[in-house]
Amino acid sequence: MRHLLSIADLSTTEIKEILASAVKMKAELKTGAKENCCSRKTLAMIFEKDSLRTRLSFEIGMTQMGGHAINIGATQIKMRQRESIEDIAQVTSRFADIIMIRTFADKDLQDFAQNSQVPVINGLTDGFHPCQAMADILTAQEHFKSLDNIKIAYIGDGNNVSNSLALICDKLNIPFAIATPKGYELDCKLLQQYGADTSKILQSNDVNQVAECSNILYTDVWTSMGQEAEKEKRLKDFKGYQINLNLIKKAMPNAKVMHCLPAHRGEEISADAMDSDYCIAYDQAENRLHAQKAIVRFLLEQQN
Repeated sequence: MRHLLSIADLSTTEIKEILASAVKMKAELKTGAKENCCSRKTLAMIFEKDSLRTRLSFEIGMTQMGGHAINIGATQIKMRQRESIEDIAQVTSRFADIIMIRTFADKDLQDFAQNSQVPVINGLTDGFHPCQAMADILTAQEHFKSLDNIKIAYIGDGNNVSNSLALICDKLNIPFAIATPKGYELDCKLLQQYGADTSKILQSNDVNQVAECSNILYTDVWTSMGQEAEKEKRLKDFKGYQINLNLIKKAMPNAKVMHCLPAHRGEEISADAMDSDYCIAYDQAENRLHAQKAIVRFLLEQQN
């Protein structure tokens, strides 16, 4: 049984295969070609966290591939309260051909996958966001023409998005740097558990240091879902860690700005940077559709 719970579940070769498939499917979609690789297939989507891009991309993606997607909200099943994770996984996997779950604890995701009879995709957890990382690399590859030309600097919190970026950069041998305030660094022990060589990651508290050696500046919100009580403290701690036009000028030539969205203009990114020609965040959002279609196709093919 193949799942995508983190980037560590894929080999370097498989990541490249999925990226190539995404490129092909995106090009075919623009020609109007019909896709039927998911004909008579159903994706069950379980959301315990709010979603815009994840739901749209998976649901529309399944429709485009000839399949069907069902949205299951947190209040509908009350996972852990009305019914156990194990039972929900067992039952859902007897109905659906593939499952996407967006939840909080990685342990809950792992328990769900262990009890599922079909592939499970991590739509986001507190620890990882592998679908976002695949779309990010697809977007970078489109703009820089080759993975060999990419140098990524993540500026902000050492969170699920930066964890997945670190893992995929390690797999693809892409230089990765991260600038965080003290106390918000990447959890190297966690990444090592997932096979990453953290000695290759440049970790710094100096924004300028990581920007100067990179041609992609990446950021995410300073306060993620579930951290709302920490917002005031985080706003103070992350002061000075904003991507703005001044910082972009310190990066390598032809630099691009990435953001996984939603964006809080005036906090992690300035409004003029977000709305500038440097920013490719909306290309990232679009590529969630194509990357996730390729992931679904890959996992279903593994079952044959």
